Amino acid sequence: MARYAALAALLLAVAVGGAAAQGVGSVITQSVYASMLPNRDNSQCPARGFYTYDAFIAAANTFPDFGTTGSADDVKRELAAFFGQTSHETTGGTRGAADQFQWGYCFKEEINKATSPPYYGRGPIQLTGQSNYDLAGRAIGKDLVSNPDLVSTDAVVSFRTAIWFWMTAQGNKPSSHDVALGRWTPTAADTAAGRVPGYGVITNIINGGLECGMGQNDANVDRIGYYTRYCGMLGTATGGNLDCYTQRNFAS
Repeated sequence: MARYAALAALLLAVAVGGAAAQGVGSVITQSVYASMLPNRDNSQCPARGFYTYDAFIAAANTFPDFGTTGSADDVKRELAAFFGQTSHETTGGTRGAADQFQWGYCFKEEINKATSPPYYGRGPIQLTGQSNYDLAGRAIGKDLVSNPDLVSTDAVVSFRTAIWFWMTAQGNKPSSHDVALGRWTPTAADTAAGRVPGYGVITNIINGGLECGMGQNDANVDRIGYYTRYCGMLGTATGGNLDCYTQRNFAS
């Protein structure tokens, strides 16, 4: 009887844990990853061969709460949001083309390398600025200040910096992780600035100074397009408040 009781307890734990018990790979399988990012290894993409599935899974496994927290829909929505934002950051798509939202992960570093060199944008989230390289490096145990090129030469490090940024609140900005899970409660200042829960505020966290509070713009449309495609592929709803057109950025 004790053996059957233990087995029943194990099955219950698996059922309750859902995707969390199985890890990110139970939702983003290798075939799903390939379908989401069909052109990442296209000959036209400078990052071809870099963003491997194994590198993503290895990096994700170092952040146990990433893509494993909450209900099955929470998990799917967070992963769709992460890939929606990072696909825009690395897109090789052409605005208005039929396949615009199929060109994520085409680039691994900023094209002109002009933003805060040598700490210009690199990796899936386009990590930028010495402070972010310093904080990310400390968090993952790598000296990225002395060797920022690790973010564009080591795919596991590259993904880890993106997930670190996703999981980490900074200043008056919540973490994208908490926003994606519906765990962020706006302050009075956020409400006054029009910042409301939803995918749009994640855009504000990542690049609000250039994309938010200025009405409809192509960058927002691209981020939303990728996210909507991935939500459809994973079988979950997008939720509301997808843009940041009327939100003031967090620095204002």
